[in-house]
Amino acid sequence: MKKKNSQKRKNMITGSKLWSIAMITSLLAACSAPATTSSTANAAVSTTGTTKIVSVSESTSVKYADLVSLEADDTNVSWTEADSTMIKLSGTTATVTGSGAKVSSGSVTISEAGTYVLSGKLTDGQIVVNVADKGVVHLVLNGAAIHDNDSAGIYIQKAGKAVITLEKGTQNAVSDGKAYVYADSSTDEPDAAIFSKADLTFNGAGQLTVTGNYNEGITSKDDLKIISGSINVKAADDGIKGKDMVAIQAGIITVDAAGDGIKSTNDTDTSKGFVAIADGTFNIQSGSDGIQAETTLVTDGGTYNIVTAGGSANAPAKVEEGPSGGFGGGSGGFGGDGAINGGTPPTDMGTPPDGEPPADMPAMPTSNGNASSGTTTNSTKVANSSTTSTTTVSSDSNADADNATTTTEEESTSAKALKAGADLTVNGGTYTIDSMDDSLHSNSNVTVNDGTFNIQSGDDGIHADQALSINGGTIKIAKSYEGLEGAIITLNDGDVDVTASDDGVNAAGDEATTSSTTATTTGKATNNSSSAIDTNKSADTDTNSANSTGTTGTTSMSDHSAQDTDASQQNRGPGGMPGESSGNSELHINGGTLTVNAGGDGLDANGSITMTGGTVIVNGPTNNGNGALDYDGTFEISGGYLVAVGSSGMAQGTSDASTQNTIVMTFPETQKAGTLVHVQDSKGNNILTFAPAKDYQSVVVSSPDLAKDGSYVILSGGTSTGKAVDGLYTGGTYSGGTQIVAFQSTSNVTWVNESGVTTARSGMGGFGGGNGQGGFGGGRNRSQSSTSTDTTGTTSTTGTTGTTDSAK
Repeated sequence: MKKKNSQKRKNMITGSKLWSIAMITSLLAACSAPATTSSTANAAVSTTGTTKIVSVSESTSVKYADLVSLEADDTNVSWTEADSTMIKLSGTTATVTGSGAKVSSGSVTISEAGTYVLSGKLTDGQIVVNVADKGVVHLVLNGAAIHDNDSAGIYIQKAGKAVITLEKGTQNAVSDGKAYVYADSSTDEPDAAIFSKADLTFNGAGQLTVTGNYNEGITSKDDLKIISGSINVKAADDGIKGKDMVAIQAGIITVDAAGDGIKSTNDTDTSKGFVAIADGTFNIQSGSDGIQAETTLVTDGGTYNIVTAGGSANAPAKVEEGPSGGFGGGSGGFGGDGAINGGTPPTDMGTPPDGEPPADMPAMPTSNGNASSGTTTNSTKVANSSTTSTTTVSSDSNADADNATTTTEEESTSAKALKAGADLTVNGGTYTIDSMDDSLHSNSNVTVNDGTFNIQSGDDGIHADQALSINGGTIKIAKSYEGLEGAIITLNDGDVDVTASDDGVNAAGDEATTSSTTATTTGKATNNSSSAIDTNKSADTDTNSANSTGTTGTTSMSDHSAQDTDASQQNRGPGGMPGESSGNSELHINGGTLTVNAGGDGLDANGSITMTGGTVIVNGPTNNGNGALDYDGTFEISGGYLVAVGSSGMAQGTSDASTQNTIVMTFPETQKAGTLVHVQDSKGNNILTFAPAKDYQSVVVSSPDLAKDGSYVILSGGTSTGKAVDGLYTGGTYSGGTQIVAFQSTSNVTWVNESGVTTARSGMGGFGGGNGQGGFGGGRNRSQSSTSTDTTGTTSTTGTTGTTDSAK
């Protein structure tokens, strides 16, 4: 009876030696493979070879009123006894006073349009509406309890529209049995306690309890509207379902469903199949998705408490079993991933003799930061799909992946809180979500214009297959695998706080790469791979990828000119065979505040990052296989305030093309969590005073107060009397720290260690591969090289003079 979306849990099974041989073979084949052309079903992505052009909506302003129009019948709650047919229910029979209804064998059949007022209790019988002239039938539940042992309690067979009014001050109930009796084996309707083949509207100020013991609670095969009332639904499968739409203007809605909580299902008409909510209070516990729209999902306001599949604690473990790279592994290596364009910490890796890694090369870190001799892990994720495959060769576009692996899959259920097949737009409301799967998910675009969110997710906090735009609101993602994910992510305003066990913000998706035989575009494709199948996250394919509704403003994105200035560099690894160019996903930060605490990469873009404003604080990974910043193209910053701390193994700064200056500091050893890092200029003015939430060895700071030719001092430890928000101090006085280095910057991106200014090295990766510090050659596609020179360098001097912290 259940028609549930399925997901694939991918358990990575690898053999590093076989993988190494396969990777070399595929890289060699990819170098000479002819370009092929593919495109997605909804024409949002057009791919030729490895060049992608994407046109997606950056913002949507669609609201409830743009999708839903109400008629007078929808809001009519008035009735008089003189103008109505009165139906008194009693046991297994009923008494009818008035015209248009008859009682037979315990069931009441209504055959004429009009108003019918029901009261009393029907212990085994049915209310049937069968109006041939398609008129409007107005049912008033005035203290009525209706139960049918083997079918729907209320069955709207035929009518122009049915309106059910919950009379103010009354309690009403409709339920069915656990087994239905149908006329023949080909019949499967009705299948809900309240079932309608016509448009169905609920209004009034009374209460209604619906128990769907057989399958669903409330179902309409056309439009379903809830104008008001208190409705409590418990269902063996879906709670509230409308085919063409579910529109809720207000009310108190409580759903306890083994399947989806609230859903629409029309997948053949892109103008239908939506869910639109203006206001209301929603308490939803579902075994599958909380609120699911086949096409568009819009919420203007309301209060939402949603728990799916028992919550985030029930999420399948992200199994991490994968190769650490070896020949050409992961972030570079023998063939690499392309030119390095975003600087890695200054370290002389030496020249390996006869293809052997240098003796002083650090051991590869595992996912917990411990050294490992040969295995790095490849993160897997759960993704929706309506089809099942058993074994695929895939590659992951996350920073701790990029390695071809063999996967096995097992089905699990989609359990997202808010899910849309097309656009998901949130204009306001308060959301408390604990979801086993993504908390907010769209197969197209997600736009958050306002609202307050408290999210705990077993997978992504907010996920968009295409564009994710945040224009306002307060979003706290207290738990997630990845916090924000989308092909193009834009933060224009709002206050966003993300905690993620893997990447905090991940711009990835809808990319196709050229393999040795063909280029394939999938819902989630890879950036650095020989196959276009992504094991990290595949798009939901069980819902319709319809055109966005009510969207305004589009962006056309192609390979950036800054990335194309040296095509040959973009497509080669500094010390290995040719790699691939960077991806085309983008992260744009134009305003608001973004705070990230990530176990994987802090900000990760399989493409480029731009920042023009706002405040970004990143507490990145403690293991060297990930970085606080990780991008494959460029990171151009022209405004705002950025501080990103984490491990040093994969550290990146901003790009040389930036117009705002940046300092990248690598400490000689790991600093303990909470140890202040302080940057001040030669006049003692505060640039940064920050207490990282976790251990760290690398610090990136970019501020409008940094000058290209300024003199600066970096200190560690000490105290500040300023006010700290998310570890970042403003105001007050800093004192008591130990001076690590003093230096003068001569570039807009200055790399510094305890000895002074240095130069970002141009490559890493290779033997040992994975995402850690490999051997010779390779690297991710990062095109930055700092040209600062060492001018001064003093270390281990205890600062005794306090400096006044000024607001950033």
